Amino acid sequence: MSPERPPTKVRAPKVVREKRGWRVALGAVSHRLGHRSEWWAAALLMARGYQILGFRLKTRAGEIDILARRGRVLAVVEVKRRATLEAALSALGPDQYDRLLSAGRSVLRQRPGLAGHGLRIDVVALAPGRFPRHRRGVVAVGRGQA
Repeated sequence: MSPERPPTKVRAPKVVREKRGWRVALGAVSHRLGHRSEWWAAALLMARGYQILGFRLKTRAGEIDILARRGRVLAVVEVKRRATLEAALSALGPDQYDRLLSAGRSVLRQRPGLAGHGLRIDVVALAPGRFPRHRRGVVAVGRGQA
């Protein structure tokens, strides 16, 4: 006589839920608006005399929307699009500010041609129906002057 086997467990089939159509469409629209906003911001910066060095640069510290140079200043530019300009200008938090600062320092270390440039965090704020606003040398909301 053979030893009795324990009953085999029957597993239910794994259910894979697809994203709902409206969520995918909303994400695609947001993605396109974000890229379009970055292009508008770059055009504004170029009109003001900045040289665009890169878009969507990825570093270990985080992503830089736009890296721009004007004179001996290297600007790490964060592009924010919100319903109002005031909301966009105040959307940079302390954690994101620190990540942008670290990412900018990383770029300065990796590119010897930028040695001697000063590093600055800028924000370009966009809102529907309003002209974009460029704020230089921002300090994150909730922080004192650095």
